[in-house]
Amino acid sequence: NLVAKTRAKSERSTDLTKKYITWGAGPRASQYLVLGAKCHAALRGKFSPDIEDVKAVAIPILRHRLVKNYKAEADGYSMERIIESLL
Repeated sequence: NLVAKTRAKSERSTDLTKKYITWGAGPRASQYLVLGAKCHAALRGKFSPDIEDVKAVAIPILRHRLVKNYKAEADGYSMERIIESLL
């Protein structure tokens, strides 16, 4: 669901996505979010990841998989701010 929100043409995309994202995350981003969340949970002694683990790894994983447009730059939106708004 989170990765679908990053794609401007997705029915799940937000207004912020449509306004500031040129290229959204692909299927591999979903795979890496799951792997990252599992690792994050394991490092904290949990047997299974939850949404908090996904949120903890979302910015580092999605930061380089999205491409923001010139309007995001002009309005001062960082990639981190955009991703946080999707969470």
